[in-house]
Amino acid sequence: MVTLLKKHADFFIRGPVGFHLIYGSQDNVFSVERMQEFADFLANYQVIFPLVAAHISVYAQFICGILFILGKQIKWAALVMIINFVVAIGLVHLSDRYPQKFPAIMMLCSSIFLFLNSWGNLSAKQEMHV
Repeated sequence: MVTLLKKHADFFIRGPVGFHLIYGSQDNVFSVERMQEFADFLANYQVIFPLVAAHISVYAQFICGILFILGKQIKWAALVMIINFVVAIGLVHLSDRYPQKFPAIMMLCSSIFLFLNSWGNLSAKQEMHV
């Protein structure tokens, strides 16, 4: 029983993080105007091909949020989010004050945790036979 509970304990990270990723990206997924606003925002930071970068980031967050909630391909979703938020922090949030930087830091740290500790498909624990 304890093992079963531990196996699914990561849901208390996956659930809120997944919800936040979906909530934060859904407006761009379902609105061309919002996606263009995000692309324009990225262009202000001299991102190459800002519309392509906007689509990649938004759809990655939306899909990975769904995968986190469903508990599917967690390691791969977490790896994608690690890359996404390292880039986001490095390009956009580096000069932000801490309160503005905090959500991106939490998404990065949560993704690192899920990559290393999740019991979902292809998790680090399964690969180490723990």
